[in-house]
Amino acid sequence: MEDKLKQCIDNLMDKSVKSRLNGLESLKLAFSSKTLCDFLVERRLTLTDCLERCLRKGGVEEQAAAAQVSALLCIQLGGVSEGEEIFKVLQPILSTILSDPGANPAARQSCASALGMCCYVAAADNVEDLCKSLSHLESIFTESYPKRDGTLPTHKPGIQALHCTALQSWSLLITICPASRVDKLLEEHLPRLQACLSSNDVHFRIAVGETIALLIELARESDREFVYEDTEDLCEQLKGLATDSNKYRAKTDRRKQRSVFREVLHSIESEDFTEERIRFSVESIYIDCWVRRRIYDAFKEVLGSGVLHHLQLNQLLRDIFELGPPLMLDRVSIRASKVSRFEKHLYNSAAFKARTKIRNKVRDKRADVL
Repeated sequence: MEDKLKQCIDNLMDKSVKSRLNGLESLKLAFSSKTLCDFLVERRLTLTDCLERCLRKGGVEEQAAAAQVSALLCIQLGGVSEGEEIFKVLQPILSTILSDPGANPAARQSCASALGMCCYVAAADNVEDLCKSLSHLESIFTESYPKRDGTLPTHKPGIQALHCTALQSWSLLITICPASRVDKLLEEHLPRLQACLSSNDVHFRIAVGETIALLIELARESDREFVYEDTEDLCEQLKGLATDSNKYRAKTDRRKQRSVFREVLHSIESEDFTEERIRFSVESIYIDCWVRRRIYDAFKEVLGSGVLHHLQLNQLLRDIFELGPPLMLDRVSIRASKVSRFEKHLYNSAAFKARTKIRNKVRDKRADVL
């Protein structure tokens, strides 16, 4: 495997665009599905130089792939001091591409995601770098804020997706901001974010709703008596989005929107969060607040299906989610903890029979009434 990875790194220096893209795609797959900290520490300088070159001189696909690999590299090395060195090198070029209105929206979107993740992982303790990254991301998604006359601007789909990713990366970074900074951000952004709930783009509306819930949750953590002045109007808007049945919206979009905004409304009105359990191997984590939801979703977006593997073995993620050192389990222990297919079948059959009996009783009552 190491020989294949060395060849992928060599491919990043090839003159052929196809070879470089193949190398980046192979590294993306390897970094997301395996933990390779020891291997990468020795080759971090070479790999960082290659990624910087791909970002500066590559085409749209190459820039987007290089940004994604940069985020994965920081996750791999985030638990060691070398991760901060890599971020120092890559932050300027990621910020430059992100802020360039002439760059391709897809490349800018990948850079927005990478900048947020790299800063969160490698520069959480560096207030200066954190503020710079927040400022760059703000300059992007605030273009979707209302104009002076109160109307919302319209953007092409690619630009709207960029604004959505920039907002999500920004909301990831505010989870590690000092309380004093959060208070200023809340005062500055919450009213204008509320206006963005009327956006025509469903993904941006959802990102805005989740960010509002996150900001209010952080404000309540720092001040138990915090009350948002416009709570009544905000809840009315959220109720409308949680029960939206407009036929001109796609059915899947309506379903996703209603689900998210029901949770947002519930958390703002009741100060409660619907807990979610994520299982991996014999362990599990609990998503019990908007902060943990945003952090988990961010890692899931970057790592894809490999997030469960990293939760099991990557010390960085285990520290973030307070899991302790990785568990050393043999195959016999893992198999013993799993439910067999036959047991699953028996459980599902029993549940099906019980559900059918309950439904039949209800149907009988309906018949009597009629």
